[in-house]
Amino acid sequence: MKQLEAQQLHRRLQQGEPPLLLDVREDWEFAIASIEDSRHIPMNNIPDRLDELDPGQETVVICHHGMRSEQVAHYLEQNGFSDVSNLSGGIDSWAREVDNSVPVY
Repeated sequence: MKQLEAQQLHRRLQQGEPPLLLDVREDWEFAIASIEDSRHIPMNNIPDRLDELDPGQETVVICHHGMRSEQVAHYLEQNGFSDVSNLSGGIDSWAREVDNSVPVY
């Protein structure tokens, strides 16, 4: 599993076909702050909704600080996902380093 810093993801989103941004935070967290075009599936729902995701699609997993998303990224890899990255520092780093319009909480 790759680790992406916020600035690296920002550059990646500006190139060609964007990856799936999979936000695994709780509903209330996603309502406060998110990256545009993110797909929201809370961490605890991932096992039941795994069939909604494409194992061959480049996927960047996002949470608040990068710990839950790292666990989900490992889970995805163990279930056959071939191109998974974790957003190191999570939405917090994104808000502080890339998009200051995203609230910090």
